[in-house]
Amino acid sequence: MHIPVLTEELMKLLDPKENENFIDCTLGNGGHATLILERTAPKGKLLGIDWDEASIKTAAASLKSSGLSSRAALVQDNFANMQEIAAREKFHRIHGILFDLGFSTSQMETTKRGFSFQKDGPLDMRYSSTNPVTAEKIVNYQSRPELERILKIYGEERFWRQIAGRIIQERSSRQITRTRQLVSIIESAVPKRFLGGRIHAATRTFQALRIATNNELENLEKGLEAAHAVASAGGRIAVISFHSLEDRIVKRFFNTTSSLTPITRKPVMASLREVRGNPKARSAKLRVAVKS
Repeated sequence: MHIPVLTEELMKLLDPKENENFIDCTLGNGGHATLILERTAPKGKLLGIDWDEASIKTAAASLKSSGLSSRAALVQDNFANMQEIAAREKFHRIHGILFDLGFSTSQMETTKRGFSFQKDGPLDMRYSSTNPVTAEKIVNYQSRPELERILKIYGEERFWRQIAGRIIQERSSRQITRTRQLVSIIESAVPKRFLGGRIHAATRTFQALRIATNNELENLEKGLEAAHAVASAGGRIAVISFHSLEDRIVKRFFNTTSSLTPITRKPVMASLREVRGNPKARSAKLRVAVKS
């Protein structure tokens, strides 16, 4: 089961109040959306966006069972299109916007999605089946310079050149289609003394391919710009990120956009108590800014 992170800290900083309207642009299973709707009763509304059709269905069922669905409009789309979505849904007077980046436990545990290097599945890694790009296409058809760029920039992978070289070598004789197949290639490219460490040798490559498949960093930049455009004066934008690439984009955007004032000088991290109960929270960083 996916457990939303930093809920106490988020509710304190996002500060949803009675009858206010919010956008949850990474709806997931609806955990944060439920907390927001409970605090904005009786008339506050929520626009929930997620690119993943399975997440929309799960969140819809969860909100219905909680008796909150009448105040929520759920849309399957990319949050990069938030400005158009809000206009189409006639969703105005927006007091707060939440981004909870990264992928959910349910996405990770679904073998056919291909997100996990610990399970054998197809090299997919898409958040949405409408996305024409898959990790398999990237691995098998991108040029060596582009593969090296993806691994180096998106994965911050130390052995980007070696891994890209082994991928090129392997795909010359057979198609790379499975996650376990890719893991074996990565392990054969990394020096043996770096195998078996605390961080699995495939972690950064899988991160890089997921980011490239879903165009995550570019979509985040577009999403932040859209959030700034649709938020009302006094509205708050909250972002929970899970790796340094995302956090740097958020920090830069909050610090360089003249009409935004960060209210978190440093990113808020999960407490030791939360990390013990939900290890995923260890890497979570929360930043919040208010629009003037």
